[in-house]
Order: sequence, then C-alpha cells, then structure tokens
Amino acid sequence: MATLPASSAASLSSPGSSGRRRALNVRPFFEDKSRAFWTLQAVGWAGYLLLRSVSSISNGFTLELIIPVIVEAIVGYCVTLLLSACYGYYRQLPRVAGALLSVATLVVAAVLYATLNAFSFSLMKPGMAGISLTLVAGSLFINSVSLAGWSALYFAINYYLIVENQIDEMRALELQASNAQLAMLRYQLNPHFLFNTLNSISTLVLLKQTERANAMLSRLSSFLRYTLANEPTAHVTVAQEVETLKLYLEIEKMRFEDRLRTEFDIDPRAERARLPSLLLQPLVENAIKYAVTPQEEGAEICVRVRLAGERVQIGVSDTGPGLHEARISPSLSTGVGLTNIRERLVQAYGPEQRFETRSAPAGGFSVEIEIPFQLEDVNREAA
Repeated sequence: MATLPASSAASLSSPGSSGRRRALNVRPFFEDKSRAFWTLQAVGWAGYLLLRSVSSISNGFTLELIIPVIVEAIVGYCVTLLLSACYGYYRQLPRVAGALLSVATLVVAAVLYATLNAFSFSLMKPGMAGISLTLVAGSLFINSVSLAGWSALYFAINYYLIVENQIDEMRALELQASNAQLAMLRYQLNPHFLFNTLNSISTLVLLKQTERANAMLSRLSSFLRYTLANEPTAHVTVAQEVETLKLYLEIEKMRFEDRLRTEFDIDPRAERARLPSLLLQPLVENAIKYAVTPQEEGAEICVRVRLAGERVQIGVSDTGPGLHEARISPSLSTGVGLTNIRERLVQAYGPEQRFETRSAPAGGFSVEIEIPFQLEDVNREAA
C-alpha cells in the first residue's frame, strides 16, 4: 500500500551498480520510479481490499457489507494519489514547514476518507437517515490508521532511495579522488625515470659518444611513447608489462653494459593476468640503483611471475649488497620507488594485495607482490 510518489520520481537519480551485492537489493525495482509507484499502489490497495473483504465475509456474505468495502478501497486509492501529489510538493519546502503541512494534510485526508466511507455505507442502509457523526467517527479510526501507515511507508521508501542515491554519489566522489591520487602516483614515475636517463644521455654527450647517446634517445622515445599511450587508470597484461620492462632495461644496459644482467621467469599461464602498468619498472630501477650501481662487478636482476590458484605472485630480486642504512636513507632517494608501489597496490586492491621486502644476510634484496588474478580491465587503479 505504501508507494513512491510519481511527482517526485524525477528528483531521485537512478541507482548505479555497486561492486558487491548487498544482501537485500531492491534498487532495480525503483529504477523506473513511475512504474514502481503504480505497482506498489495497485498491489497495496488490492491487498487492503482483500483483507477487508475477508473480514466482512466472516460476518456473512451480503452486498450491504461487500460493496462499502470495495468503495472504501477505491476511495482510499484515490485519496492516496492526492496525498502523494501533496507530499511530493511538501518535500521541496523547508523541513519544518513540510512536516507540519504533511501532518495537517493527513488529518484532512483521514476526515475526508471517513466521511466518504460513511456516506457510501449509509447508501447501502435504506433505513438510515444520511451521514451521522457516530458513523463518521467509527470509520475515522480505521481510515486514519490506513492512511498513516501508507504515509509512513511512503516517506520511508523515499528516505531509503535518497540515502542510497547519496551513497552512490559519495562512492563516485571517492572513486574520482582515488583515481586522481593514483594518476598522481603514476605520473611521478616519468620525472623520476627521466632524470636518471637524461643524466646518462648528458654524460654520453659530454664523452662524445654520440652513437650511444642517439641509441639511448631512440629507446627512450619508444619507452615514453608506450607510457603516454596508456591511461593512468588502466591495467595491462603481464606480457605487456614484461615487454615494457625489457624496453626499459635496454636503455639501462646502454649505461651498465655487462654489469647489468637480467633473468625473466614468467609463467605462461600468468601472461594474460592484468596488473597496473609500470608497476615493475620502479622495482627494477630500485634494484639497478642499489645493486648494480655501487658494485664494480654489477649484479643480476631476476623478475619472476607465477600463477598460484587465483593469485598472481610477482617477485623482483637482485644479487646486490642487500638492505642497509644507505639504501633507505631519504637523502639518497626521491622517495618514489617502493613507497609509490605500495600505495598503488593499496589503492588498487585494498586488503586483497600483499607487498613484502626481504634482504638476505649474505646479500641480495627482493620484493614480493601478490595480487588477485584478473583477466578484465579494471578502472579503479592507476596504471
């Protein structure tokens, strides 16, 4: 019997889909507000008619009892249509004024409803001399309860939809803020990488090694073309990420030559899994900075990707000196590397990700990442 006002249907936006289904999700029913209103109105008053008819028939089936009940349901249906129009208008007014007008309208509607019901009942009683105060008072109680219940459900449904709409808007704003933060984290990588690469190119130019400088510029151009082609909130496959990483390492091998040794161990089953683009490049760059650069013999960097059930396990390790005070000193780093990756993973997967760093006593440093196995693109994370 409680309904959604047709007049206020346009004031509530249609609900958006949520990532996780609630236990009770009635939002699809209210996507078409007008249809929901007329459906609830028809079903509610049909149920009211059925209950009143059963109550009357229990006292004996006579037209004098059934017809007034039918008229009562029809009148109630029409009265609540007027109430819905009034309530829809009152909701646009200040809260106190709207509440007072709603109560006053409910009282007037209950009196009108009781009067009409008393009149229809008197017509079925040939011996009655018109409407009496006693007859109106007798109908007023049950009609007041009916309209009050209808009004309560009316406001409850509208309040629920308003709250749900505000929750959707809040989630949309949170998603925009999250994507903005992730885009910022992603764009931090380009200046960080460019500083090191351009510094190397500058050194080659000063040493008059123009061919190597040109080759490095050409590879740098290809690498930046890839980074600019991807949206900051997109994901790429493991295969694409590895190819990009190899392109980056070709640039670095121009600097370190045989001192930089790489190994890739990629599970073919995990190649189609998606992850934030340029997720591994800062880890490899970190290994080059702290494992290859300080050692005369260089170091080996290993990139491993494994599929374990519904989880993708990623590891980046090196054979450098391991974790020490100089490695984590803020004065020797831009602070982008590991912190950037950790924040991106938290933003992308929340508690469903794992990020760990390890340093062996005999030397070597490794980063272990575990993320959900996903084959479809994800719009939440910044690539």
